[in-house]
Amino acid sequence: MHVVVGSGPIGSNVARILAEQGEQVRMVTRSGSGPEHPLVERVAADASDATRLTELTRGAEVLYNCANPKYTEWADKWFPMNDAMIAATKAAGAVYAITGNLYGYGPQPGGRMTEDTPLAATGRKGRIRIKMWKDALASGVRTVEARASDYVGAGAVSTISTVLLPAINSGRAAWAPGDVDAPHTFTYTGDMARTLVTLARDERAYGKAWHVPSGPAVSMRELAARYCTAAGVPQVTVRSLPRFVMRTAGLVVPIAREVAEMDYQFYAPFLMDSSRTEKTFGLAPTDLDVALRETADAAEATAARRM
Repeated sequence: MHVVVGSGPIGSNVARILAEQGEQVRMVTRSGSGPEHPLVERVAADASDATRLTELTRGAEVLYNCANPKYTEWADKWFPMNDAMIAATKAAGAVYAITGNLYGYGPQPGGRMTEDTPLAATGRKGRIRIKMWKDALASGVRTVEARASDYVGAGAVSTISTVLLPAINSGRAAWAPGDVDAPHTFTYTGDMARTLVTLARDERAYGKAWHVPSGPAVSMRELAARYCTAAGVPQVTVRSLPRFVMRTAGLVVPIAREVAEMDYQFYAPFLMDSSRTEKTFGLAPTDLDVALRETADAAEATAARRM
């Protein structure tokens, strides 16, 4: 049995992969949501409740941390949840597989990151991710972290969903908070899920962080053009939002402040090297246009349901 905490695009994809392989899955979320499948049991529970989560994880082979608190809730929610998941995993003798990101590295000269890049972030969210990883390693549980860049894929909260779609739907230019011509790595949500499942089953992965296989970096302008082509919609004009705008808004708007803290990712090259994972585990990234087509199909279906 496998326990998946979180039913967003990563958690749901992990559950589907496992269920399709004949594995029993227990999904844990506050609302009891998750994909419908005979082998997927959906449970409503608070993942920060160590006692309850330990009960739900009894007998599990792997606990997948696919939770994703709102940016504004990171400081309050991440540590209790991480601590509870570590405790539950340890009690079960299971593997702890963490959905990670690149925040812990902080800004890097030239923008290139490998698994050997020091965890040198000084920003609040980066320091939170560093402590979460170090706490997992120090716990003695068999743990692994798959790190990804910004997501593309159905249901992902991303550049596409927050910047491009509103502009496309309104027929206006998209104002992106970043250098729209800087190369940036994007990761397909399906590849993150597939990598998590692979790493959790391979002893070579334990005690280490691995970068999720991701395709060549593209600029935000190119991403927009390829998305519009995949969606079969007119090309959208993409313009760079002056950096001071989000930072000024952040003085009074909490979410703008949280986004501005991470804006270094988009105002310079942001390049994740995933070659180590690809070579070690024989994984390869999904073609970006395939991921964009899935993203577009999901956006179209969502729009149709709202009509």
